Amino acid sequence: MRFGVVQKYRSFLPVNPGTPLITLGEGDTPLVQSTRIAREIGCDQLYFKLEGCNPTGSFKDRGMVMAVAKAIEEGSKAIICASTGNTSASAAAYAAHCGLAAAVVVPSGYVALGKLTQALMHGAQVLAIEGNFDQALQMVRTIVGRHPITLVNSLNPYRLEGQKTAAFEVVDALGAAPDYLFIPVGNAGNITAYWRGFVEYRRTGKSDSLPRMMGFEAEGAAAIVRGKPVAQPTTIATAIRIGNPASWRGAEQAREESGGLIDAIADDAIIEAYHLLANGEGLFVEPASAAGVAGLLKLARRGQDFSGKTVVCVLTGSGLKDPDTAMKTVPGMVAVPADVASIEKELGY
Repeated sequence: MRFGVVQKYRSFLPVNPGTPLITLGEGDTPLVQSTRIAREIGCDQLYFKLEGCNPTGSFKDRGMVMAVAKAIEEGSKAIICASTGNTSASAAAYAAHCGLAAAVVVPSGYVALGKLTQALMHGAQVLAIEGNFDQALQMVRTIVGRHPITLVNSLNPYRLEGQKTAAFEVVDALGAAPDYLFIPVGNAGNITAYWRGFVEYRRTGKSDSLPRMMGFEAEGAAAIVRGKPVAQPTTIATAIRIGNPASWRGAEQAREESGGLIDAIADDAIIEAYHLLANGEGLFVEPASAAGVAGLLKLARRGQDFSGKTVVCVLTGSGLKDPDTAMKTVPGMVAVPADVASIEKELGY
């Protein structure tokens, strides 16, 4: 039986006797050791945290289960979020599981089909606006201020409480905190939550060290790197196409306290890492998931030495979230006659 993160880590979470211990089986995601990329950067201890193995295919489930549990505890009957896709899928799934109404507001034309389909299939009311994520979030915040509906974006403090459990799992699996943690940065809640988790685990004696937090925004949406919001963010990595991160200060705190960095990565580098993970490691992730790996490759190619270090890259979501991007960036199928000779010829035999 899988208990889920609320029950497994309840002593580290805001759980009380009135908090329902709901779960869809989130958490306990694999930490897979690298083969090809590790050789390229000269790092024997490179691991990938596969958050796409969560129930709805992304890390969002860790925080959503906590946010929804607390919403139920407080008597809420409905939840709402703005989303670039993964949050909407997760919110809709947990709402369906718990019998809540769910509404999601998304930027029209900028949500990957796999994620949009999930939200619709789970019965959420999906509203598409002619605007970007930041505008959607502002509208949702206004609505929450006027009506009895719970916001489940990462502005909800319980979201980050749930998401920090991934840091616990990393330490539990390795026996210690890694030297570096590489992670994509969009709304910046995840880097904030991981740092919180690592700090709490060290404070309670579960770990005796802390990692350097290495966050990477897409170049066309690099608000934290630029030091100002990006009015019209652009990137192929739709999950991190956010121009005004809600957890901006938390991300900066993680960077400064850990001695890490937040940098920008170009779309071409994201797509390179996206393909390298798929055909070099056997890991099919959505483009945003590859941003941290692209950042690792960027630093290694510039001469940073990772030999003798333990490095973890967080892969935030499944590649099945965005099949359209995958199909646009790989060679297509080859049509052949239905006979063995034709197949052998095409295979070079």
